[in-house]
Amino acid sequence: MRLFTVSTLLLVLVFFGSGLALQIQCYQCEEMTHDCSTPDFIVNCTVNVQDMCQKEVLVKEDGIHYRKSCASSGACLIASSGYQQFCTGKLNSVCITCCNTPLCNGPRQKKRPPPSAGVALSATRLPVFSLYVLLSSALC
Repeated sequence: MRLFTVSTLLLVLVFFGSGLALQIQCYQCEEMTHDCSTPDFIVNCTVNVQDMCQKEVLVKEDGIHYRKSCASSGACLIASSGYQQFCTGKLNSVCITCCNTPLCNGPRQKKRPPPSAGVALSATRLPVFSLYVLLSSALC
């Protein structure tokens, strides 16, 4: 019975630790003339509704303007595909992109080297693995 309880607990932790019910964070701003990717512009998106971040880059006569927000995947993907032909980088250009990882509508991330083969556990899985080891040793 104890093994069943431990297994159930681990299954619940893995399920919730996998990001299935987590809230995404995005940058949010309207018509900014600077890339509003600072902590002041971070918002929590609506759980189970807004599952993506959206970024619009508009090229106007007075410079580049940014709009960033949370979005539902359907609305964002429709908007981005509808503006594909207007994404030229020239005057009056509008580029809309969608992404689904936290703060992904911020500045481009510098490419990092691939993780070494010695690091097999990700940071999000480490607590679950540690709990498993702890509970396994308690059962013995």
